[in-house]
Amino acid sequence: MIRIIEASDRRRVAALLDRAPRRDAAIERRVARIVDRVRRGGDRALLAYARTLDRLDGDIEVTRGEMEAQAATVRREIREAIRMAARHIRHVARLQVPRAWSTSPVNGVTIEQRVLPLDRVGCYVPGGRYPLPSSLLMTAIPARVAGVPEVVAVCPRPDATVMVAALEAGVSRLLRVGGAHAIAALAFGTRTIARVDKIVGPGNAYVASAKALVSSTCAIDFFAGPSEILIVSETGRPDWIAADLLAQAEHDPNARAILMTPNRRLARDTEAAVRRQMPAEGPARQAIAANGAVIVTKTLDEAIALSERMAPEHLVCDSAAAATRLRRAGTVFVGRYSAQAAGDYITGSNHVLPTSGAARARGGLSAADFVRVSTVQRVTAEGIRRVGPAAIALANAEGLRAHAASLRVRLT
Repeated sequence: MIRIIEASDRRRVAALLDRAPRRDAAIERRVARIVDRVRRGGDRALLAYARTLDRLDGDIEVTRGEMEAQAATVRREIREAIRMAARHIRHVARLQVPRAWSTSPVNGVTIEQRVLPLDRVGCYVPGGRYPLPSSLLMTAIPARVAGVPEVVAVCPRPDATVMVAALEAGVSRLLRVGGAHAIAALAFGTRTIARVDKIVGPGNAYVASAKALVSSTCAIDFFAGPSEILIVSETGRPDWIAADLLAQAEHDPNARAILMTPNRRLARDTEAAVRRQMPAEGPARQAIAANGAVIVTKTLDEAIALSERMAPEHLVCDSAAAATRLRRAGTVFVGRYSAQAAGDYITGSNHVLPTSGAARARGGLSAADFVRVSTVQRVTAEGIRRVGPAAIALANAEGLRAHAASLRVRLT
């Protein structure tokens, strides 16, 4: 069911690799109406949408007592797995926070880098086919590690595992609301939900569209489209590769799952392994049929070049030597035991990652996304004497006479 394609078939390869974020005009129009109504109507509009779209039939906020009661119903092994994941995420996040520093490029001039946490962050937790406690951990924990004092999590239907994750991550509030209306409430604020500085976390097409719409008003992490996995391999195990392709494909019927290899036998054996492991129905089957492929390249160099062109969300390769050449990816998994699913849950690296080629410019969510990095400048009388004449020369070169005058007055 997965296609084998020659890399020389440029049209079919381009259709798989060159994916700009998909836009749906009907969804964008509906999202724009929802966002505008919540912006103007506040809680009244928010609660109306929550009852209609999220099937809310009680309080919008989950109390700590309710979280603790529900968390107690979760099996011990799941609670322990959530604690382990949280511990690993914190470990990695602590290393990601930018450091403050101070330097003096010349006597009398001091530049300081200041690192301050955002004041309030909104974390979106999907509530669709399956509960996603891992997404709450991946968004809320780095924010807390960065020092954000108020972390608000929204989820349309949080189950008991999400409540365990909320307690473990230390969220300030957990709210039963989702979709575009939740994004609008976080971005603009209502009486129930205070306006946040930044919204992070994955969601469906409505959530992605709403995040894009409010991004001029409220910072977001990045556009999150359908999930992607690209495997570049010469010597991998076909059954393991097939399992990884199907694992990522089950996220979304529009997910992309691709193997690139110069090894024709590996291509054929992986195609057969995918057929054997393919579920009878569900999103993985749909994704493999629509966007799954084995691309046979002439060389490993060609496979690496095509990977760089795609800039995938998840990239898997055989060796450290290949990994050093693969620079454009949300995250890279090296070696046959580095299962992409381990990164989704437990390694500590963040699973909120750029898609649709956005990895050309950035990697995944990190603690650095939750701080303001700014500078403080101090110039003394000696400093202005040292740098002022050069600054005046540059101001005059640009024709900005008032700039030059503001410097000259300090030198006379």
